[in-house]
Amino acid sequence: MVDLLQVSTATENREEAERLARSVVEGRLAAGAQIVGPVISTFWHQGEFGTAEEWQLLFKTRADRYADLEAHLLRHHPWKNPEVSAVPIVAGSDAYLRWVEKTTDLDAAD
Repeated sequence: MVDLLQVSTATENREEAERLARSVVEGRLAAGAQIVGPVISTFWHQGEFGTAEEWQLLFKTRADRYADLEAHLLRHHPWKNPEVSAVPIVAGSDAYLRWVEKTTDLDAAD
């Protein structure tokens, strides 16, 4: 089995989250996307403390697809410097993990 990741970002509103999720999954950069929100974020931005409502996106993908996914998110995200971060998926149900692997393999995708 290949290494898998959960990649996250956030947007200002649900519509932007749905647009990004659709473009990523249609492009097979991730097997699926979950949109969670609204969530409240607290952060420092340009030297100022802030709090905002955001919509979090979680993508499941292969580690070898990360660079393409990151580039897509940075190119299509409405923010100049959005969060794009990844954590390894270290365990999961075998059938689910195989689905993520197969769905994001451009040579084997249905």
